[in-house]
Amino acid sequence: MFSDFMLTHAWLIPLLPALAFLWIGFFTRLHKKRSAAIAITMSSLSFLLACGVTWAVLSGPITMETPFVQKTLWFEIGSVRIFMGSLVDPLTAMMLMVVTMVSLLVQIYSVGYMAHDPGAGRFFAFLSLFAASMLGLVIAVNFAQLYVFWELVGLCSYLLIGFYYDKVSAREAAKKAFITTRIGDFGLLLGILLLQITFGTLDFQELKVLVPAYIWISGTSFMTIVGLLLFIGPIGKSGQFPLHVWLPDAMEGPTPVSALIHAATMVVAGVYLVGRAYFIFSALPVVMNVIAWLGGFTAFFAATIALTQRPIKRILAYSTISQLGYMMLALGVGSLTASMFHLMTHAFFKALLFLCAGAVIEAMQDEADIFKMGGLRKKMPVTFAAMTIGVLAISGLPPFAGFFSKDEILGAAAAVSTPLYLLGTLTAFLTAFYMARLLFVTFFGEASPGCPATETNAFMRWPLIVLAVLSCVSGLWGHFAGFGEWVYFGAAEETGIDWVIAGTSTVLSLVAIGLAYEIYVAKRWSAYEISQRFGVLYTLSFNKYYIDEFYTLLRRTFCDGLGRILYWIDLHVIDGIVNGLARLVGVLSTIFTFLQNGQVQRYVAVFYGGVIVLVAYSLFYAYKVLTLLGGAF
Repeated sequence: MFSDFMLTHAWLIPLLPALAFLWIGFFTRLHKKRSAAIAITMSSLSFLLACGVTWAVLSGPITMETPFVQKTLWFEIGSVRIFMGSLVDPLTAMMLMVVTMVSLLVQIYSVGYMAHDPGAGRFFAFLSLFAASMLGLVIAVNFAQLYVFWELVGLCSYLLIGFYYDKVSAREAAKKAFITTRIGDFGLLLGILLLQITFGTLDFQELKVLVPAYIWISGTSFMTIVGLLLFIGPIGKSGQFPLHVWLPDAMEGPTPVSALIHAATMVVAGVYLVGRAYFIFSALPVVMNVIAWLGGFTAFFAATIALTQRPIKRILAYSTISQLGYMMLALGVGSLTASMFHLMTHAFFKALLFLCAGAVIEAMQDEADIFKMGGLRKKMPVTFAAMTIGVLAISGLPPFAGFFSKDEILGAAAAVSTPLYLLGTLTAFLTAFYMARLLFVTFFGEASPGCPATETNAFMRWPLIVLAVLSCVSGLWGHFAGFGEWVYFGAAEETGIDWVIAGTSTVLSLVAIGLAYEIYVAKRWSAYEISQRFGVLYTLSFNKYYIDEFYTLLRRTFCDGLGRILYWIDLHVIDGIVNGLARLVGVLSTIFTFLQNGQVQRYVAVFYGGVIVLVAYSLFYAYKVLTLLGGAF
């Protein structure tokens, strides 16, 4: 009875934070404490409901093949009927738990972080809408509902990245994120429209039956195009190359926003979409190869950039891009379980890392350059301990969370492609190095004279502790409690850790951490000399391979140049035709104005002139006829 109640009321999970957004927006946005209380209360209720739904899934007969579906007609146009509702299966339950938990902790943290910000009420309203949008996306029963909330997630990211709208950099970053992700969203929309045209439905459960039958009869050619179009959306949302450029600039928003975007909302929406529509992607070998190789390349590419960055949040941003690449790599090689497992563990340790970074930045009075910090482990012991746990987790060291999920991905990659496995292993080495670099430079060494840093307040401290605990135990739970048996796509998928692969990656991570210690703490080698030795490679990495500059050049030469050409065509051709027609009408009107001047005498003269012409023509015609008749006789 309780299980049925929770499942039938899963729609309340996104509705509650949406109501918080409306209440704060209309009534309490000028009152920080009231707004925070409303947002946290609604998020807490959503989290409790998510716990209830998860319990119902674990205790009931619900699986990926037999989900609980509840829907109602949204609108109908001709033969097209679109429904809204909730689809609950193990994947949904896991995502609901992750999103509600991280959102709640981020909002509690924000009470302390935004305490002195006059726009805190507006901030909590936007956070609530962000959580509601992501939760609505998670429970979607069809592509139409998913796309509506997909776009709402994009809108919320625009509002929160550009929260400090009086700053030019924040406004530009918000526009960059919005426009870049629109490119991916356009591809996704085309794919959705092709599905509707081809199958007459967008419902996940119906498509799960229709798509395999269509491929069996017609082959994979057309569906490959559809799959690639659908995947463009996740490329944009989840920051995959080459649409990754918006994600590092998203750091312009308040740090809690960064934690929410990178851990539980915007960027994981793309990974979730691929997982939700995995029945399409897994049937298309070409698309699966694209997902795997693009994910592997993005993971390595972003890791090489993170090696040389200085702002603490920018390092974490490229780390997120790299970890999202890991998740896509797992999906591409056929392991939905490993990808979703890493999504869950990553949500906890990445939220922890960003919130620790926010605590450090606030303590350093908005200084974000790690090389202008140092010695903070004594001044901020709780933050240091939490950050250390986060670094060890993302570095994949046992028994922390990242060890279990990351090595499942490497094991899945090794079973399919040795090059992909080697690329993933090298990325793991780089990840451990640049994260250890961040930790050692920030918290070790000597503190700069007059360093103002002190430990965070309780509102900011307790979420760090909770996330640190989750970063320690979530991997252990997933491994020993059977995450692979709970969330899986098909019975044929194998889960578990290959201990040879895990041991290799662990040794490499330890070597990377030791190397970072020797360079940045023991200082046996000079970081500056090493950077000079790498020369061009270091310059390319530090400047993010000049991708942003390339896009700027492309915009100025191609987009602006095309715009100038089209402007000339519009001005001289299109306007020329329109203006020429207007002048022609003017000339004709002048002529007709001369004739139609309102003078009766002229009208009579013209009339009789016309009569005379007609009579003369008639007489002439009659004469010709008589002449012809006379000749005949």
